[in-house]
Amino acid sequence: MSRRAGLVVALALVLAYGFAALRGPQGVPALLDKRREIRQLEEQNAAMAAEIERRKERIQRLEQNTTEQEMEIRKQLKLLRPGETTFILPDAPKTGADATAAIPATHQP
Repeated sequence: MSRRAGLVVALALVLAYGFAALRGPQGVPALLDKRREIRQLEEQNAAMAAEIERRKERIQRLEQNTTEQEMEIRKQLKLLRPGETTFILPDAPKTGADATAAIPATHQP
């Protein structure tokens, strides 16, 4: 009888320890946080890889196409050919919450 009570107590202690370990800072919540962080980092890596590929293609196009090279140089140095006119347009108006934050409040007497 005493042996059975000892086994029950030991089993209860093991279950309590297992429950505490799973609920503690190194348990299931931490595992879920790590998986979420890994998923986020994988998405960032995929976005960066796509950006790198896009830039490689752009560099390749610039290396092969002299017209595109000239356009890029003129754009970056803001150069014009004789007789050309450049129009500088204002930035597009802000929309949504950005627009309301940018508009100062008026006080009426």
